[in-house]
Amino acid sequence: MELKPGILDAEAESVQKSLALLGIPHVDRVTTARVYVLEFTGVDVEAARGLAEQAVERLLANPVIHTVSIAPHAE
Repeated sequence: MELKPGILDAEAESVQKSLALLGIPHVDRVTTARVYVLEFTGVDVEAARGLAEQAVERLLANPVIHTVSIAPHAE
């Protein structure tokens, strides 16, 4: 989950400024993202995706400011 374009990402701005101060040039863009790993048992992949979508919609993300992707976790 990451912030949509145009939404203030203060942490990313701070990192970008700090990189410049550390002498790491040419960083055009920094963004932050949050990852939630949800592990389901006793359900198939389709059901797990549906449960994950419910979790995102009801608790984890604000659709006004967040872009969300749901994918199987690679082990």
